[in-house]
Amino acid sequence: ALSEKAIKEIDTFNSQSMCNTAWAYAKLGHASPKLFDAISQRAIQKIDTFNPLSISNTVWAYAKLEHSSPPLFDAISDQALKKIDTFNAQNIAKTVWAYA
Repeated sequence: ALSEKAIKEIDTFNSQSMCNTAWAYAKLGHASPKLFDAISQRAIQKIDTFNPLSISNTVWAYAKLEHSSPPLFDAISDQALKKIDTFNAQNIAKTVWAYA
């Protein structure tokens, strides 16, 4: 399946690839716990490369599918605070919604 291929290739994913993958699965309402766990691990390693859109869409996807990843949410909250001045209203709203 596609998720299995993504898991095998996760080390090649950049922040946008991770964000887009998580967002697409969430938009379709398709839970893939193993994929989301792999994205979490990779995202934590690359968290400093996430821009406001990647941050907000990633946490939105995890919240939408109710996939818990406290270490990822901790890393993202730290990164969001560093970049908060670059967030637009939609980035802020999505991020806050995900943490609610």
